[in-house]
This record gives sequence, structure tokens and C-alpha cells, in this order.
Amino acid sequence: MNIPSSIDLVSTPASLRAPYACDPARSRGRIHPEPESPTRSVFQRDRDRVIHSGAFRRLKHKTQVFVYHEGDYYRTRLTHSLEVAQIARSLARTLLLDEDLAEALALAHDLGHTPFGHAGEDALDEVMAPHGGFDHNGQTLRIITSLEARYAEFDGLNLTWETLEGIAKHNGPLFTKGSAGALPWALAEYTFQHDLDLHTWPGVEAQVAAMSDDIAYHSHDVDDGLRAGLFEVSDLADVPILGPILRDVRSRYPDLEASRLIHEIGRRLINVMVNDLLAETTRRLQDAAPTSPDDVRQFGGPLVGFSPDIECDNRALKEFLFERMYRHYRVNRMTSKARRVVSDLFTLYVDEPECLPAEWRIGAEQADKTLRARHVADYIAGMTDRFALDEHRRLYDLYEENR
Repeated sequence: MNIPSSIDLVSTPASLRAPYACDPARSRGRIHPEPESPTRSVFQRDRDRVIHSGAFRRLKHKTQVFVYHEGDYYRTRLTHSLEVAQIARSLARTLLLDEDLAEALALAHDLGHTPFGHAGEDALDEVMAPHGGFDHNGQTLRIITSLEARYAEFDGLNLTWETLEGIAKHNGPLFTKGSAGALPWALAEYTFQHDLDLHTWPGVEAQVAAMSDDIAYHSHDVDDGLRAGLFEVSDLADVPILGPILRDVRSRYPDLEASRLIHEIGRRLINVMVNDLLAETTRRLQDAAPTSPDDVRQFGGPLVGFSPDIECDNRALKEFLFERMYRHYRVNRMTSKARRVVSDLFTLYVDEPECLPAEWRIGAEQADKTLRARHVADYIAGMTDRFALDEHRRLYDLYEENR
């Protein structure tokens, strides 16, 4: 039996792929050449490598807003990434893009997040300020290009150029051509040896993944905030997008129980934002008429986005969530604890690297302070919420047994 090539077997037919979509058959390749799979396209293989990575599994115990002991129901980085991937794949299919690349980017986008969400990142960025700072997006690139140690022939996951590009700049160019500016050190260090064209816009699949992240965030933050009692359903009445949704649901289902009401609000919010994004993106693509992925990169602006009206409402929704959820006193208290845990661990490990596990100790005992600090930051960033809390207790509680 002759097995066809991966391109013949699994690639989307050219007639069903938009000309500006990234084509796995025309990928710019991988840093380390290796035989490709006869049953999977290069982007499918990238997606699978992300799913099988240790960093992806650890997302299960890394939280978005709540730390782990606030309750098992709330979203984690893992469930969030799965929700983003579902939205990204649906959008990519409708827009005739490469679904596998969009999914790979969605699944990988949060791999570099620290424990305790943005609170942990802010704390690590503060203590790392003398050494170039800390940025979760740069850390994601660092994980997939060097820190993951799984394969016999190379460090990292050896993903394609298109996946690396989409991860590095999915939110847009990181500088203008001819003026590099101040890149996060992890990005600057990597792109010095492997150019990801950080001055251009990313491919359309990466833009889809970035907007899917926004859509998923808003839906599940509203859901988590309501179920946690940080705000009430009645508080949504005057919030753009949510107010009309709430009124329509109550009109149609006046006796709907609270849990179903909350779910109905969330699913309709996703529908409103997805449908608007599809309509606006289709309009932009028709006007711009790109004929290749490079046309998308050189366009000079995003081709995937919301209409002006929904974008305005989106900002109002962000302001509501910031005031009523992210700045809620219960969240503030956990944020304060998280900052102290991360800062304490960093200080102790840098000053006393002999307290690190054996496999991490060698890299931290080097004399160069910046290299030592970055090594310690890699270790802390890879921790789950639970492990970071337990480790802090083991190291700072005199009566806690060390194991």
C-alpha cells in the first residue's frame, strides 16, 4: 500500500482555502530539519506537539483570576485555552483559513503564564526589572523553543516558522521597521538568531486566535464573576452588549433559573461577538483583497476585528469587568498574596540557589546575576498555583516538613 504524502492526504484543498490563508505545503519550515509526518500536515503536527507538552498540562492548575483554592469550578488557563481554540477553529473554518494553525496558536498562547495569572506575571516582571523584565508572551516563545526538553535531537518543540511568528506577535507588530525599540528580552534574544518579522502584522490565523482570546475572556469572566458573587445579574442591565442580551433572555424565559440564565447570557455574548467579527472581517478582507499570506502581513493594519460599534461596547465591557471583578476586594487580597509568594520565592532562590531542586540548581549557581535570575524566573514561571503556595510554605514556615 502506498501512503500518500502528508500534503496530499491531509491538507485542505486549494479550492477550499482562501488565497491569503497560510498554506502548510508552503511553510517556511522548522529550525531543525526533520522528516514530516505522512498523516498530518505541519500545522497539525505543531498543534499536537503543543498538546503533548509539559507546559500545556501545567495549565490545568494555573488560574485566570482566582487561585486554585477559590473553587474548582472556575476557569483555569487550560480550560480557557480550550475555549479559545474552539472559537478560533470555528472562525478559521468559516473564513476558509487553516484551522489547524489557528488551533495550534490558540492552544499555545498562554503557555508562558506564571502561577496566579497576571498578578504573578506583574510580580515576576518587577523582580526581574534589573535583568530585562518578564513578559508571558516572550516566555511562551522561550518554552516552545528551548525549555521543553522532550525530544532526542533538539530542545523545545521545533515548531514551524508560521506558528512561532503567530505566537510572538499575534497582537500585532512589536516595532516599526528600522526602529526595533525595546523588545522583551526573551523575544529579542530569540529573534536575534531567528527572524520572525516582528515589524509586520501576523498571518490571518494568528489574528483570529488573538480575537478568539478576547471573546473567550469576556464570556467566561462574566460567567465566573456572576457565579462567584462578585456582581449580580441585575448589574449587567446597563452594560453594553450584555444589557440587550439580558433583556431578551428574560423576555423569552421569565422563569429561567439562575444557573441557566448565566449560561444563556454567556453563550449569546459569544454569538454576538463572533457574528460581528465575521461580518467585519469579511468586509475588511473584501476591501483589502489580499492574494497571499504576505499581503496580510504587509497590509499595515489588522484584517480581523470587530465593527466600530462592537469595539466601543467591548471597551465598556472591559471597564465594567475591571471595576467590578478584577478590582474586587476578594480578588485584590489574592493578588496581594500572589505577589508576595512570587517575590519571596524569587529572592530566596536567587540568594540561595542550593534550595532549588537538583535539576534546576546547576543553572542557578552560575556567577552571572542576570543568567541566574532568568534561570530562577523560568523555574517560578513554570509552577502551578498549588505548587507555588506549597513551596512557599515549605520554605518559609519553620514548622513545615520539607520533602
